[in-house]
Amino acid sequence: MEELIKEYALGYSLLREAIEGLTEEELRYKPAPDKWSIHQILIHVTDSEISSTSRLKKVLAEDEPNLISFDQNAWANNLRYDLLDREQYLLLFKLLRSSMQPILENLTSEQSKRVGVYVDQGRFTFKQLLEYRVLHVRDHLAQIERVKKAYQENQVTY
Repeated sequence: MEELIKEYALGYSLLREAIEGLTEEELRYKPAPDKWSIHQILIHVTDSEISSTSRLKKVLAEDEPNLISFDQNAWANNLRYDLLDREQYLLLFKLLRSSMQPILENLTSEQSKRVGVYVDQGRFTFKQLLEYRVLHVRDHLAQIERVKKAYQENQVTY
């Protein structure tokens, strides 16, 4: 659990590092019409963090609460991610993660076993939900690298 909490705390720094030095053109580049730009990925990661922070707290505070998923594509399209302020969202991500740190640092082994229930996915322990938060950032860091590579390949002219 200790390593998991450490990696969770690094999420913001890892995202910042992944986009360091990128131009606005690179941040807005979409490798295909149905794929997200790095800008959109960052907004999504933060929106997901907003929902997930609430879920994590519910699991710790309530007895077997119901947890609700969200439709990430509907959010990206209907909230018009392209128009949102990326820096505000990155700051919000940083604040959400740092607001959880005191809770995580004082977590007991009993609390890590508390359960939340997704109607559409089943039961998850707090530890499993926290693992997913770490994996979510890892997965999107890999996605950012794929978009950066696609941009570079698109810039090569023969």
